[in-house]
Amino acid sequence: MSRIGERFAELAARSEKALVCFLTTGDPDIETTGKLALELERAGVDILELGVPFSDPLADGPSIQASSQRALMQGVTIRKVLDLVSQIRRTSELPIVLMTYLNPAQRYGLERFADDARDAGVDGVIMTDMPPEEAGEWKDLTDRRGIDSIFLLAPTSPPPRIDLVAAAATGFIYCVSRTGVTGAQKDLSMELQNMLPAIRAVTDKPVVVGFGVSSPEHVRQVCALADGAVVGSALVDMVARNGTDSDLITRVGDFARSLKAGTR
Repeated sequence: MSRIGERFAELAARSEKALVCFLTTGDPDIETTGKLALELERAGVDILELGVPFSDPLADGPSIQASSQRALMQGVTIRKVLDLVSQIRRTSELPIVLMTYLNPAQRYGLERFADDARDAGVDGVIMTDMPPEEAGEWKDLTDRRGIDSIFLLAPTSPPPRIDLVAAAATGFIYCVSRTGVTGAQKDLSMELQNMLPAIRAVTDKPVVVGFGVSSPEHVRQVCALADGAVVGSALVDMVARNGTDSDLITRVGDFARSLKAGTR
């Protein structure tokens, strides 16, 4: 069982849900991302998503697009992301998922990426724009290396796609709360109430919900229905607003603690 599977088992034993937090690697710089990662762990975050900066992040809204561009201007590459994971692994067993796109992974080399991700201590990968119908080669590479492959489902996913993702996904299933792109929002989509039972009907794998989850109240609402909540753009926005402030790490940690309270 991967670190991700172990974490969900631990949470289930405590009748608790997962808080998954996203950071864009290298925004505002690699060193700060590393400090933020360890602070998120101290704050009780259960799984860390590290975004691999990409010039054309189609699934992401303005906040993460802008953070990705800032990171690219810092010279952040897949290799530097993996080096950061290795650094975090020296002191941490926090489950880490990389969120990326097929283009940069292919340019790096899929087999090389899988090898280096395993060696760095990556637990799972979300290849955002890779549909499960075309993921056979990638799934084979990750399965043989013990890396979880996490796929997305959306409110528009028909039953055959839900069945396919339920069969292919390992670690957890990432349920998108609404159609569209990432980004903090005021209210959560009511589509979740229909979508989650349809997923539950075909799998007992953990299901987490992201896209638009941005407050402790959102986390509570999501965790009443799902196995965990993903908070991304709200954290990315906080880093963007306070990236040069001396208390950035403390602010992010305090916000994460308030979010984690919604999972209990």
